[in-house]
Amino acid sequence: MHTDTERCVRAVQSKDARFDGWFFTAVLTTRIYCRPSCPVVPPKVRNMTFYPSAAACQQAGFRACKRCRPDTSPGSPEWNARADSVARAMRLIRDGVVDREGVPGLASRLGYSARQIERQLLAELGAGPLALARAQRAQTARLLIETTTLPLAEVAFAAGFSSVRTFNETVREVFALAPGELRTRAARGPLAPATPGVIALRLPYRAPLNPSNLFGHLAATAVPGIEEWRGGAYRRTLTLPYGHGIVALTPQPDHIACRLSLTDPRDLTQAISRCRWLLDLDADPVAVDSQLRTDPLLAPLVDAGPGRRVPRTVDGAEFAVRAVLGQQVSTAAARTHAARLVTAHGVEVEDPEGGLTHLFPAPQALAGLDPESLALPRTRRTTLTTLVAALADGTLRLGTDTDWERARAELSALPGFGPWTVEVIAMRALGDPDAFLPTDLGIRRAAERLGLPATPAALTARAADWRPWRAYAVQYLWTVDDHPINHLPA
Repeated sequence: MHTDTERCVRAVQSKDARFDGWFFTAVLTTRIYCRPSCPVVPPKVRNMTFYPSAAACQQAGFRACKRCRPDTSPGSPEWNARADSVARAMRLIRDGVVDREGVPGLASRLGYSARQIERQLLAELGAGPLALARAQRAQTARLLIETTTLPLAEVAFAAGFSSVRTFNETVREVFALAPGELRTRAARGPLAPATPGVIALRLPYRAPLNPSNLFGHLAATAVPGIEEWRGGAYRRTLTLPYGHGIVALTPQPDHIACRLSLTDPRDLTQAISRCRWLLDLDADPVAVDSQLRTDPLLAPLVDAGPGRRVPRTVDGAEFAVRAVLGQQVSTAAARTHAARLVTAHGVEVEDPEGGLTHLFPAPQALAGLDPESLALPRTRRTTLTTLVAALADGTLRLGTDTDWERARAELSALPGFGPWTVEVIAMRALGDPDAFLPTDLGIRRAAERLGLPATPAALTARAADWRPWRAYAVQYLWTVDDHPINHLPA
């Protein structure tokens, strides 16, 4: 979008928050870059130039605005709506892969050379993988500086910098303030955490956001031991590269309040990325709802509760296992089966609040389980053990970098994987916004009540007009039934 100057200027002059994250405005006279909704008086048009990413602004020598804090704006929805190499690369960079594995590690995950990835990112984002990772490290450093009491030297390494000197130089260059000055400014504001060891931050999103189905679904399907709804917050344990964590996510009118407790602060970047992915916070609800409203049978559902998101997962392998356990059984039964696996094979953790006890077992931990110990039909035992074996040996990968169609083909080749299981994994684990569940019982009931075609084939044909947002149409169709997944818990 940043190449459409006229449209960008209109967005800046109207301070339209819907475009935050789509592009960034750099001011040639002040050498500052802002988000479109910056509250200051818009600059003259001749002094504006536009960039597709914060990293491109920083690479061009602009520093972040202290008023609108453009580095904290929602991410571009493009990276969640696409499955090409650039989108997959952006999701991996957001997960901190470049910091942990370098550009060669990023390239190998995508199946390209480092030079090809560099060229593709430069062409579309105006910055290469190192510059994009650097911008993310700067944002992580700012969060740690402002929300924790960690010594600044520890903040530097926790944010992924190789040295304190590089950390200091980057923070000064990006924010025009030294790290100590950033901490002093934050100490005068409301961001200081109330609990030692807890990182408290806000997760921004594009309005509107309807929390009912999002948190209702997560709470209704929560597995005891790893998830719970407590005090108006969804809490769960996280398995992270350097340790583990516990997160509490609370819906607020203009943001999601996030409280993170990590065993290693180096996991902050990925923890935030997983929380945003779980809640689908980088979606563009205006674009989604506008298209779905064109169907006269869907329009009343959209108007009744606009801004529904797709509840996702923090770990693709975990969700695939849970999807198999949930085949042809009630939500309560699926939770019971998963809780037994967690108790028997999950790693125990300590929760200061006492509600969470384990991490969900990794595929490697489940690879050796005895099928006879599973209270499942024999065919489903085979399905589960085959899935776990494929996940454990790496022949099947279900992550943010996974090619959607390739994953569908690999899942369909496994025994016991029908269209419903494949599509629900594509929707919630892989994040495909066009995944569709025409055979789902709730969808078929909704179709019957609304006057939509009843058979899967006919409904799929009718749903062609909803593309590429059929996963969001599923969320609206599920609201036709009075099910706990549609309601924010008390």
